Amino acid sequence: MALTNETIKQRLVEKFGEQVSGFEEPYGMLTFEAPKEFNLKVLNFLYDDAELKFRFLTDLTVVHYPAYIGRELAVVYHLHNMIDNVRIRFKVFTDINQPDVYTASGLFSSANWQEREAYDFFGVNFVGHPNLKRIMNVDEMDYFPMRKEYPLEDQTRVDKDDEMFGRGGGLGFGNEPTPDHRHTIAEEDKKAEQEILNGNDKDAQLN
Repeated sequence: MALTNETIKQRLVEKFGEQVSGFEEPYGMLTFEAPKEFNLKVLNFLYDDAELKFRFLTDLTVVHYPAYIGRELAVVYHLHNMIDNVRIRFKVFTDINQPDVYTASGLFSSANWQEREAYDFFGVNFVGHPNLKRIMNVDEMDYFPMRKEYPLEDQTRVDKDDEMFGRGGGLGFGNEPTPDHRHTIAEEDKKAEQEILNGNDKDAQLN
Protein backbone atom coordinates (compact mmCIF):
# COMPACT_ATOMS: atom_id res chain seq x y z
CA MET A 1 0.00 0.00 0.00
CA ALA A 2 1.29 3.49 -0.88
CA LEU A 3 2.73 5.57 1.94
CA THR A 4 0.49 8.63 2.40
CA ASN A 5 0.87 11.86 4.36
CA GLU A 6 -2.02 10.80 6.57
CA THR A 7 -0.25 7.54 7.44
CA ILE A 8 3.00 9.37 8.27
CA LYS A 9 1.14 11.85 10.48
CA GLN A 10 -0.74 9.07 12.23
CA ARG A 11 2.47 7.15 13.01
CA LEU A 12 4.13 10.31 14.36
CA VAL A 13 1.19 11.23 16.58
CA GLU A 14 0.95 7.65 17.88
CA LYS A 15 4.61 7.79 18.87
CA PHE A 16 5.04 11.38 20.08
CA GLY A 17 1.55 12.68 20.81
CA GLU A 18 1.35 16.44 21.28
CA GLN A 19 5.11 16.81 20.89
CA VAL A 20 4.61 16.86 17.12
CA SER A 21 2.50 19.71 15.78
CA GLY A 22 2.00 22.27 13.03
CA PHE A 23 1.10 19.70 10.39
CA GLU A 24 0.70 21.23 6.93
CA GLU A 25 0.95 20.03 3.34
CA PRO A 26 2.32 22.88 1.19
CA TYR A 27 2.52 21.67 -2.41
CA GLY A 28 1.64 18.20 -1.14
CA MET A 29 4.73 17.85 1.09
CA LEU A 30 3.95 16.94 4.69
CA THR A 31 5.54 19.50 7.02
CA PHE A 32 5.56 19.46 10.82
CA GLU A 33 7.57 20.55 13.83
CA ALA A 34 8.67 19.32 17.24
CA PRO A 35 10.58 20.80 20.19
CA LYS A 36 14.29 20.99 19.42
CA GLU A 37 15.04 18.57 22.27
CA PHE A 38 13.16 15.91 20.29
CA ASN A 39 14.94 16.33 16.97
CA LEU A 40 17.04 13.16 17.24
CA LYS A 41 14.17 11.09 18.63
CA VAL A 42 11.96 12.09 15.71
CA LEU A 43 14.70 11.64 13.11
CA ASN A 44 15.64 8.22 14.47
CA PHE A 45 11.99 7.12 14.52
CA LEU A 46 11.47 8.24 10.93
CA TYR A 47 14.66 6.38 9.97
CA ASP A 48 14.09 3.13 11.87
CA ASP A 49 10.34 2.63 11.45
CA ALA A 50 9.76 -0.27 9.06
CA GLU A 51 6.86 1.53 7.39
CA LEU A 52 8.25 5.08 7.19
CA LYS A 53 11.89 4.47 6.15
CA PHE A 54 13.03 8.12 5.82
CA ARG A 55 16.70 7.26 5.50
CA PHE A 56 18.01 9.95 3.16
CA LEU A 57 18.68 13.52 4.30
CA THR A 58 18.21 15.57 1.14
CA ASP A 59 19.02 18.88 2.79
CA LEU A 60 19.39 20.64 6.10
CA THR A 61 18.97 24.38 6.21
CA VAL A 62 18.03 27.23 8.53
CA VAL A 63 15.50 30.06 8.30
CA HIS A 64 15.67 33.24 10.40
CA TYR A 65 12.31 34.60 11.58
CA PRO A 66 13.12 37.81 13.50
CA ALA A 67 9.48 38.25 14.59
CA TYR A 68 9.31 34.82 16.29
CA ILE A 69 10.61 35.92 19.68
CA GLY A 70 12.26 33.04 21.51
CA ARG A 71 12.20 30.80 18.42
CA GLU A 72 13.85 32.94 15.80
CA LEU A 73 15.87 30.20 14.07
CA ALA A 74 14.24 27.21 12.38
CA VAL A 75 16.40 24.21 11.54
CA VAL A 76 14.70 22.46 8.62
CA TYR A 77 15.31 18.82 7.68
CA HIS A 78 14.24 17.63 4.21
CA LEU A 79 13.88 13.85 4.35
CA HIS A 80 13.29 11.33 1.57
CA ASN A 81 11.92 7.80 1.63
CA MET A 82 13.58 6.58 -1.55
CA ILE A 83 11.72 3.26 -1.61
CA ASP A 84 8.26 4.83 -1.77
CA ASN A 85 9.57 8.11 -3.24
CA VAL A 86 7.98 10.27 -0.54
CA ARG A 87 9.45 13.49 0.85
CA ILE A 88 8.69 15.31 4.10
CA ARG A 89 9.87 18.46 5.86
CA PHE A 90 10.62 18.49 9.61
CA LYS A 91 11.36 21.68 11.59
CA VAL A 92 12.69 22.51 15.02
CA PHE A 93 12.91 26.07 16.36
CA THR A 94 15.50 27.55 18.70
CA ASP A 95 16.13 30.81 20.52
CA ILE A 96 18.67 32.91 18.64
CA ASN A 97 20.36 33.79 21.95
CA GLN A 98 20.93 30.10 22.75
CA PRO A 99 20.89 28.36 19.36
CA ASP A 100 21.78 24.86 20.56
CA VAL A 101 20.43 21.91 18.56
CA TYR A 102 21.64 18.30 18.74
CA THR A 103 23.70 17.23 15.72
CA ALA A 104 22.21 14.71 13.29
CA SER A 105 25.64 13.76 11.94
CA GLY A 106 25.60 10.48 13.86
CA LEU A 107 22.52 9.38 11.89
CA PHE A 108 23.21 11.02 8.54
CA SER A 109 26.82 11.43 7.39
CA SER A 110 25.73 14.21 5.02
CA ALA A 111 24.59 16.26 8.01
CA ASN A 112 28.23 16.86 8.89
CA TRP A 113 28.91 19.47 6.19
CA GLN A 114 25.29 20.63 6.03
CA GLU A 115 25.39 21.53 9.71
CA ARG A 116 28.74 23.26 9.28
CA GLU A 117 27.19 25.43 6.56
CA ALA A 118 24.16 26.16 8.77
CA TYR A 119 26.51 27.17 11.58
CA ASP A 120 28.65 29.26 9.25
CA PHE A 121 25.76 31.35 7.94
CA PHE A 122 23.20 31.30 10.78
CA GLY A 123 25.18 30.51 13.94
CA VAL A 124 23.29 27.38 15.01
CA ASN A 125 25.41 25.44 17.52
CA PHE A 126 25.00 21.76 16.66
CA VAL A 127 25.78 20.07 19.95
CA GLY A 128 27.93 16.95 19.55
CA HIS A 129 29.11 17.77 16.03
CA PRO A 130 32.61 16.29 15.52
CA ASN A 131 34.10 19.36 13.79
CA LEU A 132 31.77 22.36 13.97
CA LYS A 133 33.68 25.17 12.28
CA ARG A 134 33.14 27.52 9.35
CA ILE A 135 33.08 25.85 5.95
CA MET A 136 32.80 28.76 3.48
CA ASN A 137 33.55 32.00 5.32
CA VAL A 138 36.80 32.97 7.01
CA ASP A 139 37.34 31.90 10.61
CA GLU A 140 37.89 35.52 11.67
CA MET A 141 34.25 36.47 11.00
CA ASP A 142 32.43 37.33 14.22
CA TYR A 143 28.92 37.39 12.75
CA PHE A 144 26.58 35.15 10.75
CA PRO A 145 25.79 36.77 7.38
CA MET A 146 22.50 35.06 6.51
CA ARG A 147 20.70 36.31 9.59
CA LYS A 148 18.25 39.10 8.85
CA GLU A 149 20.21 41.61 10.91
CA TYR A 150 21.88 43.68 8.19
CA PRO A 151 20.82 46.09 5.42
CA LEU A 152 20.48 44.49 2.00
CA GLU A 153 22.31 47.35 0.30
CA ASP A 154 24.61 50.21 1.27
CA GLN A 155 22.13 53.11 1.37
CA THR A 156 24.85 55.70 0.67
CA ARG A 157 25.30 54.43 -2.88
CA VAL A 158 23.81 56.55 -5.66
CA ASP A 159 24.08 53.96 -8.44
CA LYS A 160 21.41 51.64 -7.01
CA ASP A 161 17.78 52.14 -6.14
CA ASP A 162 15.48 50.03 -3.97
CA GLU A 163 12.94 49.96 -6.78
CA MET A 164 15.38 47.79 -8.74
CA PHE A 165 15.16 45.13 -6.06
CA GLY A 166 11.40 45.12 -5.48
CA ARG A 167 11.72 46.97 -2.18
CA GLY A 168 10.14 50.26 -3.18
CA GLY A 169 8.02 51.69 -0.38
CA GLY A 170 9.11 49.20 2.26
CA LEU A 171 10.25 50.72 5.54
CA GLY A 172 13.61 50.03 7.08
CA PHE A 173 17.32 50.54 6.32
CA GLY A 174 16.92 54.06 4.95
CA ASN A 175 13.40 53.80 3.54
CA GLU A 176 11.85 55.57 6.53
CA PRO A 177 10.20 58.90 5.69
CA THR A 178 11.87 62.20 6.53
CA PRO A 179 10.11 64.40 9.12
CA ASP A 180 8.22 66.29 6.39
CA HIS A 181 7.12 62.93 4.86
CA ARG A 182 8.15 64.17 1.41
CA HIS A 183 11.15 61.90 0.89
CA THR A 184 12.85 58.90 2.44
CA ILE A 185 16.04 59.13 4.42
CA ALA A 186 17.87 57.24 1.66
CA GLU A 187 16.60 59.68 -0.96
CA GLU A 188 17.77 62.63 1.11
CA ASP A 189 21.19 61.03 1.47
CA LYS A 190 21.42 60.45 -2.28
CA LYS A 191 20.31 64.01 -2.98
CA ALA A 192 22.95 65.46 -0.66
CA GLU A 193 25.66 63.30 -2.16
CA GLN A 194 24.65 64.29 -5.68
CA GLU A 195 24.81 67.98 -4.71
CA ILE A 196 28.33 67.45 -3.43
CA LEU A 197 29.30 65.75 -6.67
CA ASN A 198 27.76 68.58 -8.70
CA GLY A 199 29.64 71.12 -6.61
CA ASN A 200 32.90 69.33 -7.24
CA ASP A 201 32.19 69.39 -10.98
CA LYS A 202 31.61 73.17 -10.91
CA ASP A 203 34.84 73.70 -8.97
CA ALA A 204 36.72 71.65 -11.55
CA GLN A 205 35.26 73.76 -14.38
CA LEU A 206 36.31 77.00 -12.65
CA ASN A 207 39.82 75.70 -12.20
